[in-house]
This record gives sequence, C-alpha cells and structure tokens, in this order.
Amino acid sequence: MTESTKPQDARAGRMLSKVPEVTVWFWIIKILCTTVGESFADWINTSLGAGLNLTALIFTIVLAVVGGWQLWLDRYVPAVYWLTVVVLSVTGTLYTDILTDNLGVPLAVSSMVFAAVLAVVFGVWYARERTLSIHSIVTTPRELFYWLTVLVTFALGTATGDWTLTVTGWGPGVSVLLPAALIAAIALGRRFGANAVLSFWLAYILTRPLGANLGDWLASPTVDHGLGLGTGFTSILFLAAILATVVYLTYTRVDVITDAPHTSRPGVAVTSASPIRERVMLGYYTAVAILAAILLGWAATQPHTASSAADEESGASITTAPVAPGQTTTHFPAAEVAKFRTIIGDTLTRVQAGSQAGAKARITDLETAWDGDQSTLQPLDGRAWEILDGQIDAALKAVRAARPDPATEIRTLTTLLATLG
Repeated sequence: MTESTKPQDARAGRMLSKVPEVTVWFWIIKILCTTVGESFADWINTSLGAGLNLTALIFTIVLAVVGGWQLWLDRYVPAVYWLTVVVLSVTGTLYTDILTDNLGVPLAVSSMVFAAVLAVVFGVWYARERTLSIHSIVTTPRELFYWLTVLVTFALGTATGDWTLTVTGWGPGVSVLLPAALIAAIALGRRFGANAVLSFWLAYILTRPLGANLGDWLASPTVDHGLGLGTGFTSILFLAAILATVVYLTYTRVDVITDAPHTSRPGVAVTSASPIRERVMLGYYTAVAILAAILLGWAATQPHTASSAADEESGASITTAPVAPGQTTTHFPAAEVAKFRTIIGDTLTRVQAGSQAGAKARITDLETAWDGDQSTLQPLDGRAWEILDGQIDAALKAVRAARPDPATEIRTLTTLLATLG
C-alpha cells in the first residue's frame, strides 16, 4: 500500500487483508500450530508444575499482547498472524481443560456450550457485516469477530476431540483417522460446489482434533501404538516445520491477498453462483455428519479401555475394583516399585508438613520416572499399568491444583502407596 492510498483507507476504516489466502500452506501450518501449541501448554502445565489455572492466566496475558500486535498492523504479516494462531490454540485448549478438570464440566456439555457460543458469534458477526468470509477481513470489527471465532473454534475442537476419545477409547493412530476423513469429505464437498464459507469453518474446527491427535500419535510410545518420538522431539520437529513455512511465506508472499473481492465491502452480502448446488451439498454434509454420529455411537458400544491420553485430557480417572496391597505390582521389578514408593512417600511427607512447593517439585520426579519407565513396565502388565497410571494422574492433579486440598492430596497419595504395596 502506497502512502497516497493509506490515508484514504484509514479514513474509510479499511485496510489491506489481515489474513492469508486459503491455500494448502494455510492448512498445513494450521495443523502444525495446533500440535505445537498444545504440547507447549502441557509442558508448562505439567513438566514445570505451573498448574492449569496459572498456565491459562499466562497465556491469556500473552494472547492480549500478541493479539494487540496483530490488531495494530494494517496488513497480513505471516510471523505475527501465525504466532497469534498458536497462542489462540493454546488458550482455547486451556479454557476447555479448566472447565473439564477444575470445574468438572462433562465434555459433552462443554462441547454443546462452545457450539452454542460459536453459533451466537457467527450470528452477531453476520447480522452486523453480512458476510463470514475470511476474505472480508479488511476492517477492525471484522478482524475482532474473526479472532473471537478462531478462539471459540479451538475450544470447541478441543472439547469435541477429547469427548470423542473418551467415548470411543480409540488409540492415538486410530483417532487421527476420523477428523482426517471428515476434512477429506469437506474438501470433496467444496470441490463439488458446497458453500465456501461453511466448508472453511467446518474444516477449521476439525483441524484442532486432527493436529492434537497427530501429535499424540507421533509422541506416544510404541506400546501405545504410537511412533515413540516423544513430546519433546515432536514439538521441536513441528516447530521447525512452522518456522520454515513462515519464512517461506514471508519471502514468497504466495498467500498474500492482493485484491480483496467485491464482497469485502461493508454491507455487501456474499452471493452464491449456484444456490441449488450449495443446497445439494448441504444435504451431503448432513449425511456425512449422520454417518459420523452413527460411527461414534457404534464405537461407544464396543468394549474398550479409555486411553490414558483421553483420560488425561478429560480429567477422567480409571476406576478399578479394589486390589490387595502389592497385588497390582506383582509383575513389576521390585527396584522400580521401591523407587516410586520413595518419591510418593517424600511427596506425602511434604504435604503433611505444609510444604506445597516442595510437594509439587517432588511429584514432578514421579511423573518423569513413571513416563520414562512406561515402555518397560506397560508390556509386563498392561492392566496394572493402567490402574497405577490413573492413580498417578489423580495424585498429580491433587498436588498441582490451583487451591490444593491437603485432605485430597493425602488421600490420593496414600491410595497410591497402598496400591504399590
């Protein structure tokens, strides 16, 4: 934009497009951002022991700073735009986790709530601007609606994705297939004339569970049917891919919208070139949704054990019949069991002494040791590993709670010690 045109656009309240063109690069980097964002949030929340509420507060502040930077710009800048997407991905995920883990809201309920919120945002946005197209983001109000929508789609994608895992018990590899298949169905529908705006937002929501499940599949141990790359290496790999893609887009500008279409003018509604075909493809999308619901319903009726990833995301714990002390660890090496008991005993002592910071630091050693031994212990006795994994998750949540309850901490740690024998 030249200096001669910029003042005129400013007086009109308009700018160059603040979002990228929707190309294959858009979808690739969107999925990468989702995976890295969630992994980074988990690292701060669990590995550093910051806790869910503090992590959410940190990212809310970061979102305000990064979002302000994005809004201050008068054009699309790849690095700032995609940084905003990453932070929104993390923040939306954390808000869903707070509802589930801290407030006990069922994933089914949070999914419906976020779907309703998204519908309201879309309704108000369309009533005011008469378009929901990504190509129309040339005014500040539209950009605000756009980013609010993106935040809600991340929260909705998190809730529905975790709900699916909880209901079906699918492993990391299998869980990738459903969102991937649905996105492929949407791409096919768009090719045959489905509404562009509807197709875009449906695919946008589904990229969140796809990216998260893809990351879990790559990072999960091979005994869990993952590729065993680990969360650290997976995060580094995806971050490197994001940086390379952003650098490429910055220098080539292949995703810059140079001329906004006529539908971007305020007050001008988007017209359809083929309303009949759009209605037909809307029926196709409805059929796909019904088939997906039938598949999920069938999977929910099949015998399965909820995956540890789903349990951790949803805050659910594995319920088991009472076991005699030491019975669960019969097949585990005595030295490893003793190591876990020592760490748990130290954590319990610090809780009883009122040293919450010390307890948080010590229980992190338990998490690290348990995750490190998973590939060795789980093949020896998968059921015993699931029982202990669920109890360790409960202990981690109790000690790392924003407002720890000593009675809950002592109960979960004592139960865990009893199970270990």
